[in-house]
Amino acid sequence: MQETLRQLGELLLGSIPTIILLLLTFVCYRYLVHFPLQRALQERRQRTEGAMERARADIAASEAKAAEYDARLREARLAVFRAQENRRRQAQDARSAAVAEARAHAHDQVQQARTSLEKDKEAAKLGLHGEAERLAKEIIRTILKPSATAGSPVTGGPWS
Repeated sequence: MQETLRQLGELLLGSIPTIILLLLTFVCYRYLVHFPLQRALQERRQRTEGAMERARADIAASEAKAAEYDARLREARLAVFRAQENRRRQAQDARSAAVAEARAHAHDQVQQARTSLEKDKEAAKLGLHGEAERLAKEIIRTILKPSATAGSPVTGGPWS
């Protein structure tokens, strides 16, 4: 047992430089590789998250701009529709005014034609009345003339 303990002590004493080298390697690894690597990874993670945050902010801003553009487009379309509606209404009003003016003109022409027809009718009545009187006088003269000559002995009438 003594021998085993002595061998164990020698082994332990011989492993001290290895343990020191292993600890020194571990410390060097921690300071030279592990901590800089952790910092680099942390910085990378922060940059990635920052880029993602900026991307989200940019997406939100672009969506806001798109919504604003849509609103402006809707407003522009409404303005165009209103302008078209106003032009249509003005054209319709102009047509209505032209139709009303044409109707008034046609009504005036009809009234003038009626007045002219009335005058022509009155003139024709007077002319016909005068012609009827002339014809009546002529008929009476024609009828009375043969009977006045028929009773005379010279011509020889029905009672002769």
